[in-house]
Amino acid sequence: MKNLNYKKLFGFLVIIAAVLTFNAVSGHTLGSSGDVAGPTTMMAAVAKTELIERELINKFRHEATWLTQVPSKNQWVNVNVIRLNEIGADPTVLVDNTSYPISISARTDTSAPISLYKYDTTNTKITDDELYALPYDKIGSVQRQHRETLEEQTQWHALWNLAPAANATSTPVIETTGEAVGVTAGDRKRLCSADLVNLKKKLDALLIPAQGRVLVLSPDHVADLLLEDKALLVQYQNHTNGMISKMYYGFEIYEHQNEVKYDASGDKLAFKSATAGRNASVLFHKKTTAKARGSVAAYAALAKDDPTNRQTVLGMRLWFICVPTQAKGQGAIIDGLVAGA
Repeated sequence: MKNLNYKKLFGFLVIIAAVLTFNAVSGHTLGSSGDVAGPTTMMAAVAKTELIERELINKFRHEATWLTQVPSKNQWVNVNVIRLNEIGADPTVLVDNTSYPISISARTDTSAPISLYKYDTTNTKITDDELYALPYDKIGSVQRQHRETLEEQTQWHALWNLAPAANATSTPVIETTGEAVGVTAGDRKRLCSADLVNLKKKLDALLIPAQGRVLVLSPDHVADLLLEDKALLVQYQNHTNGMISKMYYGFEIYEHQNEVKYDASGDKLAFKSATAGRNASVLFHKKTTAKARGSVAAYAALAKDDPTNRQTVLGMRLWFICVPTQAKGQGAIIDGLVAGA
């Protein structure tokens, strides 16, 4: 039998006891009116905050999204800094070799520490007057809203991080070449299957492994393909796990709602840029990307400690990152534009 960690066990029991005592004494959730002041309430408040943080960690998984395809490297995180490692060149394979001795070479790996991004939610207040009249747990609802907003925004930022800054040999950015949506200069061209074949050929030439290519389509590009391919339409209507197609022209297909945009010159615009640009679908390979979560924090100012306003204020902080581990295997498809007269 393994030895028990009595320190951790004792700490866990203290938290549970505090929560049970708090609920029994006050009969209210965190921040509601009628809280009993003193050490018991303070311990319960601390325990409640720790439980909120654990809930955020346990449920922060981006389920049924393309982010589930990015390998998790939480074990590489130390004090909200991740050390990303890029392995060196592959060895040469000799076929029917008869020449000895076989050559020896060193593999030079590179490593760089990168700070995780810090994501803070703005604070939300809940007054005691609200809680008195409401028939539901508004504080619990606010906590879920903060977590879900963090999930949405980190996913958006992650996709932007994976999109190449501009077209390059190892990170191709191509334009759509389908039917024009309108006749005015600057109107976009639809994404067509020929564009996917073109992107596939570029990846093949770069020797990007066929297995593990993930293409995250913009809403416009999804609509374009659905109009062209009725078989894809059937898959789209039946998909339930976030993936539109397991294998479509060599790609695992997902959809995203938030914009990643490029300018007229084909350069990626800043995250959440207000500048009108060209919408993009983003490509990445599973083996050249990584995501990691660092520490989380739940912040709570209780109504019982605010005699002036008598309101509870909640906010959350999360450290997270999703980036390429090498400049290879990423790409994008951006809207081609109708030329001027």
